[in-house]
Amino acid sequence: MVTESALLSSIPTRLWIGGPVDATGGATFPVHNPATGEIIAQVADATPEDAVRALDAAAAVQAEWAATPARQRGEILRAVFEAITARAEEFALLMTLEMGKALPESRNEVRYGAEFFRWFSEEAVRIHGRYQPAPAGTGRILVHKQPVGPCLAITPWNFPLAMGTRKIGPALAAGCTMIVKPAGETPLTMLLLAQLCSEAGLPDGVLSVITTSHSGAVTAPLLNDPRLRKLTFTGSTPVGKKLVEQSAHGLLRTSMELGGNAPFVVFDDADVDAAVQGALLAKLRNGGEACTAANRFHVQNSVRQEFTDKLVAAMAEYRLGNGVDPDTTLGPLVNENQLDTVSELVDDAVSAGAQVKLGGKAPGGPGWFYPATVLTDIPAQARILREEVFGPVAPIVGFDTEEQGLAAANNTEFGLVAYVYTRSLDRALRVAEGLESGMVGVNRGVISDPAAPFGGVKESGFGREGGFEGIEEYLDTKYIALP
Repeated sequence: MVTESALLSSIPTRLWIGGPVDATGGATFPVHNPATGEIIAQVADATPEDAVRALDAAAAVQAEWAATPARQRGEILRAVFEAITARAEEFALLMTLEMGKALPESRNEVRYGAEFFRWFSEEAVRIHGRYQPAPAGTGRILVHKQPVGPCLAITPWNFPLAMGTRKIGPALAAGCTMIVKPAGETPLTMLLLAQLCSEAGLPDGVLSVITTSHSGAVTAPLLNDPRLRKLTFTGSTPVGKKLVEQSAHGLLRTSMELGGNAPFVVFDDADVDAAVQGALLAKLRNGGEACTAANRFHVQNSVRQEFTDKLVAAMAEYRLGNGVDPDTTLGPLVNENQLDTVSELVDDAVSAGAQVKLGGKAPGGPGWFYPATVLTDIPAQARILREEVFGPVAPIVGFDTEEQGLAAANNTEFGLVAYVYTRSLDRALRVAEGLESGMVGVNRGVISDPAAPFGGVKESGFGREGGFEGIEEYLDTKYIALP
């Protein structure tokens, strides 16, 4: 097994534009290990000029890549899937070092992230249009799908591999070139992926990775360049709104996977033990640093105490520690700002009257750790019921009737995902249809699947990633009228 030092010394740390290149001016920025706060790498700090270089490279090969047979594009994606799989332990360790999650979580992400390349390698050959006679008999209608053109992907830090592959896979399968701007906290995983893509035969310029500590300044010239035709972003709603405004000038195609405030609704006819197990997955997967993480637990009052007691006992078993420690089941938060945010939301709830049943205080010391936490008796005005906590905190509130539970679940401007636990098929379908969210998990704590369309409604964004729908985000529809 590769050692940490050997792995880090092998990772590209320069920009990837047709291969590794230095940033203009040679500046770098540090990458930290969240478990220790120590610097583990210095990565090239791109300038706006570097972003234009990447777009130059993407535009130069766009026509050639679009004309590459779909089977050939798919086989390159399949080769990258196999390369990621072969180096799964390296990717897992790298993600743990730069993002903090426990190694088992990182291994799960490698499997999940790689699967987007396999899925879209198969979808590349299934792009199709249609041909039909015009109803009036005046001619023929030919509908053709073609790539939108060069794309910009801006990815977050919480899933350093999967949030990239979920965008790169369909873009490349559709025949688009792509520039990826990964989060400054976790750039190393994406740079390693770019290297693997090149080794698998992806032509230079088709995929570029620009790392930077000045995201807004570096991406601005791309959003104002008419050669860029698509923007896809995963991140916070406030940043997403700004990017939509900036992209309006060029009328870019946009996909926005934004913030969440996922309700986890447990009805009185649920299997409580199953609901607790689902809650652990929905809350503590990725240490709670996931847009799909359950943010509010709405539990029917007749089973609320039982659910709370069992959830507290189960979450108390999680061991906080460095993600590379084999005994660790809950790693640190990604940085000090995130630790401050989680602490602030918990403290606000407690000061308003919430009761701490587990955790509730950062342990201090090196690293950015926060323990598994359960809160009850939370007043309606507490910020933690309205804002995305993005940490291992489970706030539990009660309700009496199905109508009250549904109304409480929908009482948010967000609408990414919701979870429902019930033994009744009628209730499951009725509530799932009534929930204002793009995705619903019924008696399931994990819903993400490369074969399913991922995305939200309301202020959680628009567009879909994954599934048959995912590749459509990178295709334009052209109508050709025939005599």
